[in-house]
Amino acid sequence: MSAPCATPTLVAGMELVGEFEGSGYREPPQLVCRPDGQIVRLPPLLYRVVRALAGPLPPGPEPAMARIAADLSEETGRRFTEEHIVFLIDKKLAPLGITTYSDGSPPPPTTKNDPFLAFRFRLAVLPEHVTWFLSGLFAWLFRPAVVVLGLGAFVAGEVWLWTTQDTGAALRDVLTSPADVLLVVLLAIASCAFHELGHGAACRYGGVRPGAMGCGIYLVWPAFYTDITNSYRLGRAGRIRADLGGVYFNAVFVLGLGALYATTGFQPLLVAILSVHLEMVQQLLPTLRFDGYYIVADLIGIPDLFKYIAPILRRVFLRRPQDDRLRALKRWPQVVVAVWVLFLVPVLSLQLGLVLVNLPELLVADWRTITSLMEHAGASGVSGASGDQVLAVVAAFLQAVLLVLPLAGLALVVGRPVRALVRLAWRRPGRVQAGGGA
Repeated sequence: MSAPCATPTLVAGMELVGEFEGSGYREPPQLVCRPDGQIVRLPPLLYRVVRALAGPLPPGPEPAMARIAADLSEETGRRFTEEHIVFLIDKKLAPLGITTYSDGSPPPPTTKNDPFLAFRFRLAVLPEHVTWFLSGLFAWLFRPAVVVLGLGAFVAGEVWLWTTQDTGAALRDVLTSPADVLLVVLLAIASCAFHELGHGAACRYGGVRPGAMGCGIYLVWPAFYTDITNSYRLGRAGRIRADLGGVYFNAVFVLGLGALYATTGFQPLLVAILSVHLEMVQQLLPTLRFDGYYIVADLIGIPDLFKYIAPILRRVFLRRPQDDRLRALKRWPQVVVAVWVLFLVPVLSLQLGLVLVNLPELLVADWRTITSLMEHAGASGVSGASGDQVLAVVAAFLQAVLLVLPLAGLALVVGRPVRALVRLAWRRPGRVQAGGGA
């Protein structure tokens, strides 16, 4: 077989990042950044081919592919031919959208990764340049002296809060006032947005550019997000700082609310502090793709832990030999991933079982609550349009939306596999009939 004479090239805008620092792999992967902002991990051999295409080719009368093969052979101590380079480009690099094909034709359209339990249904609200500007306003909060002072003040505030304040009485009083409930919800939303800004500010402090900020549905919850894909350009410490940036900004938000509460004694602020605490605890859970999950992943240097669930279960329970994915990991990351998987599977199974068992009761309870809220809101609207009644209507509507959103998210999550099964069942009879006719 003769290799084509055309010279392949990198896709315009492709950037070579370099070695994935703090990697948990025995052979650290190399990173490249596609024009769409997606970071792609490559084994060292493929990265050498990309690097050869990115730089000036070795001089000589031979075709470019032959010179790349000779250069790669000299660098690795293994023999490569033009056919080997054509294979690596056409079968490995071009399908990833990193290079053109060996004949110079463009690669296929690329799509971003769709990992298990990933954030879906995204809607970008703030573009990248706005996120860059806003994160720059708060990046100074990650200076070491400021972090130490801030965390010290947070710990002192926690001691004062839980030893001197009656949070139960504040919660009971707030729940009787629609205006106070609405204020607490708005402050909780503001805390979530500030949390995401913390991730962006941590990226900017580390010297990389955060992406867009937006909102969407994660599994069954409405949520905000910040694209911090570029944090993979940082070392382990920088990535963990970006992971913890959101919870750190929650702590800063609590400090602000605590200062206002200490000054005014306004009880909804105390309840808002409690809601932020719940958000912080949720984000630190390592089970789903919350901040705690990414902290574990970046500590051991393994970007996607979920893809190791099946290999670990086969290894532990079926006593199967390690597959290539596990053998590629260093020893201590293997141990951590195994512990994480053995903790995750029963926890997720229990949570899913509880949701499915209680789903009918949850639907009935939500319907009754929404009906009651709407009837109360309608009665308030008929009786007049005073300020308190308007707030009661708004609060009732907001509570109804918060009840419906998780159910809608659950329907979206479950709907995808159900649609796939329906399509499979619909097509199968046709295929059987076609096979019989042949």
